[in-house]
Amino acid sequence: MIRTATPDDIPVIHTFIRELAEYEKVPEEARATPEQLREALFGANPAAYAHIAQDDTTGEPVGFSLWFLNFSTWRGVHGVYLEDLYVRPAARGGGHGKALLMELARICGERGYQRLEWSVLNWNRPSIDFYESLGARPQDEWTVYRLTDDALEALGRRG
Repeated sequence: MIRTATPDDIPVIHTFIRELAEYEKVPEEARATPEQLREALFGANPAAYAHIAQDDTTGEPVGFSLWFLNFSTWRGVHGVYLEDLYVRPAARGGGHGKALLMELARICGERGYQRLEWSVLNWNRPSIDFYESLGARPQDEWTVYRLTDDALEALGRRG
């Protein structure tokens, strides 16, 4: 079962983010606080949205997706950027990840969004295989660049 996250889900979303960072071998990078998540997801101007995957039998949260809108200047419409998709190891293979992606695809269709995009680590073969089994294709001609921390601050100070 997939449902829209509520403010009561902040603790489990925070836990899932920490678990995902552990899985991706960068636990020190997950610095978001529950307060920041609450503001981003449920503040006056939400910057992101989340869904919770629940075990069909117990109702226990077993995974989540966190996403936000992007915009395609070429298509002239919004799309969805999936920031995080995570399903606990014990629940993998149960269809929860697929159900989370299906919900985002449904939202895209309902709202006229024409893209659903995300990034995956090159070493994460199980996820790559899963995404490709759904029809997703890598965008090999693009390289993601990122500025953070000192480099971001230094560029912002240039005049």
